[in-house]
Amino acid sequence: MDSMPEAIVQHILSQISNARDIAVSNCVSMRWKDSVPYIPSLYFPRNLFEEAISEQSDASIGKMILAPLRLEELVIYYPFSAASLAMWLSHKSSSLRRLELRMDNFTSDNNQDSVESATTKLDCIELVKGLESLKLWGVCLINSPKWTAFNHLLKLEIVGAGLKDQSLFDALQACPNLTDLALLSCKGVSSVNIKFNKLENCRLDFLGAGHCMLSITSPKLQVLDIQGFHWIEVNHNHCLRSVSISKVSGRVYKVDLGKLDCLEYLSVRGVQWSWNALYSVLTLATEVKHLVMKVEFCGDLDKLLPFPLVDLVKFFNHHPKLCSFEIHGAMFAALCQKDSLRNLDSNFKIPCLEQLIITVRSPLNAEQKLNTLESLVKHSKNLKKLGIRISQMRNCQDNADDFFEEICGFAYMNNKVVYIE
Repeated sequence: MDSMPEAIVQHILSQISNARDIAVSNCVSMRWKDSVPYIPSLYFPRNLFEEAISEQSDASIGKMILAPLRLEELVIYYPFSAASLAMWLSHKSSSLRRLELRMDNFTSDNNQDSVESATTKLDCIELVKGLESLKLWGVCLINSPKWTAFNHLLKLEIVGAGLKDQSLFDALQACPNLTDLALLSCKGVSSVNIKFNKLENCRLDFLGAGHCMLSITSPKLQVLDIQGFHWIEVNHNHCLRSVSISKVSGRVYKVDLGKLDCLEYLSVRGVQWSWNALYSVLTLATEVKHLVMKVEFCGDLDKLLPFPLVDLVKFFNHHPKLCSFEIHGAMFAALCQKDSLRNLDSNFKIPCLEQLIITVRSPLNAEQKLNTLESLVKHSKNLKKLGIRISQMRNCQDNADDFFEEICGFAYMNNKVVYIE
């Protein structure tokens, strides 16, 4: 190290971001300590200090934040005060580009003092106009933050937040040029309205079994990954390549995505979907290459209904580019109903299918299911793997053992392709 040029030493030490490591390196030599002003990134972990003494810990953190000449990234997981954060951001506002904060103010009781404290912490982020990336953990957005406009902000991620419709709308309005938006493990809203001209990637994960509506308008939207919405509308002017829709509890009533000419990946998951919502998505996704279907029931009312018949030939002819397909029990049962193979003939081919994973939930209609499995192997000339998952099969019926034995025989006859999970 002594023989290295000063610039190389500074470059090596600038790769250190953890506050503990930087503090230790300061003790090595004056030369190492003199490299601290050139550190571009600082990370303060959750367990930074053994004893949480607010004033002393804030002072120690502040001393390290103020030392670098041009701090570009700041990550703070350790508890801090609103006044200290405002001072730190004020001093580094000209150079700071990436900010990640663990706010720790989202409490189970929405008392006024807690809400005001959380809002105060959020308000001071307004000082850093040059932010390009902002990530917030455990925030309380019951009240709207006093933000004007982050014109340079491209990535916004909020995790574990308590929200209200208006406060979320106001916060998003202050970020007009977002390309990446993630709202994860959030709750408290009844509707989410997103309008961005440059948004490309959108991840939304909202908790709760209640009804929540989503409306998105973004002409450059490419990736959409959402969970927790019962009513979904996406403006038809988009470039969607990947769509994942899930709802752990409750029902999905409507999904309107418009034309899906560019869609390559589609995943639909949930306990119950309206068949019209599911059918509309499958009908429009004619170019899809990778499809995951894990919906257990359909039906528009509280009554859980099985899927209607799905003609196997028409389904695969409508999705000619399908390369990988993962089917849960309900969809497989729909493909195995009586007359689902009525259009099958020797000329039928599934041209692109290479990987198929099927979850079998019931031994009912065993003969038809075996015929369907045999047909899929026979007409998929490029099939490399067919996985049959039977670990979740309801085996209370007397014919479960016989069905399992027949599946084992089928796997043995096609051992180069078929395997059992």
